[in-house]
Amino acid sequence: MITLKDVASECGLSPASVSRILNNDRTLHVTDETRRKVFAAADKLGYVKKSTTKSKASFVLGILQWFSAQQELEDEYYLKIRRGVEDFCVKNSVQIIRAYRTDKDYKDTLKECSGLVCVGKFSKKESRDLIEFNPNIVFLDMNTEHPDVTTLTMDLYTAAKEALDHLKSLGHIRIAYLGGVEYASGSEIFEDDRRKAYVRFMKRNKYPYEGFMKEDEFTSVSGYKMMNELLAEGSIPTAVFAASDAIAIGAMKAIKENGLKIPGDISVIGINDNEMSGFTEPPLTTMRAPAYDMGQHGANIVYAAGNLDIRTPLKIKIPCEMIRRDSCGKAKNGQKDEK
Repeated sequence: MITLKDVASECGLSPASVSRILNNDRTLHVTDETRRKVFAAADKLGYVKKSTTKSKASFVLGILQWFSAQQELEDEYYLKIRRGVEDFCVKNSVQIIRAYRTDKDYKDTLKECSGLVCVGKFSKKESRDLIEFNPNIVFLDMNTEHPDVTTLTMDLYTAAKEALDHLKSLGHIRIAYLGGVEYASGSEIFEDDRRKAYVRFMKRNKYPYEGFMKEDEFTSVSGYKMMNELLAEGSIPTAVFAASDAIAIGAMKAIKENGLKIPGDISVIGINDNEMSGFTEPPLTTMRAPAYDMGQHGANIVYAAGNLDIRTPLKIKIPCEMIRRDSCGKAKNGQKDEK
């Protein structure tokens, strides 16, 4: 049987401190990172805390993740969503059970949960099955046509439009799109609002775009590859709209390796505002997508719905905010950077 001493040893803390953290004692002054570390260690070791009150053990929140643990480590966006969910649970003494869609027995793992937060892209069949499995459910970062389920998504269409309008205001016409493709359960492709916004924007403004579009994965390696392909084909844009900061960072590396300057020759704008975006050279202009807040909101909705017996579904779109840095400037080798 795993004890407090085992968890304390794993974290390098005293059993007394671990006990107070697991009991959500806010009079103990430790960082949120330390609190997360303790709960993660308890989860890893399988420690079961004896609840001092019935109410603290009465709600169990399940987190079902679309991707593997390794994929999450490589994707800061989804990691932030999950941390938002878990931090809400820590602050409200809610028990957490985590599972991955790739686990063969994930339904057995989650069968005692009072509500579910599903993170990522699930197929239509999986979505229907999950709704029947636990009706107190919210899907984060996924639209679904099902009328009886709550979804929280980033307003990526509006974010893309704002990013493109910004490039237009700087005089850019030859704007490239570097995106990614996401699948659920093999071959089911999710339509990307960023791509949709780009195509409509370019058509509406009568800008050339067919030779300026590339799609692969949402990674820096993919962004580097796509940008090199674009330049090798002779399709040299004055600006790049990347569907994620990871893609943008890879594209920036390719641009500089080809002897071009940012933003003097090519401006670059991304979406997410991940941790590295402010440390690129030059710092990346981006649309901030509040993934951590999405996780907090999602957990709160499921928790409130379970405690209050609310069944009214919500369809929520979370706005993104432009973070202006130095990677965008006037078109045609203009020397004036954005302010």
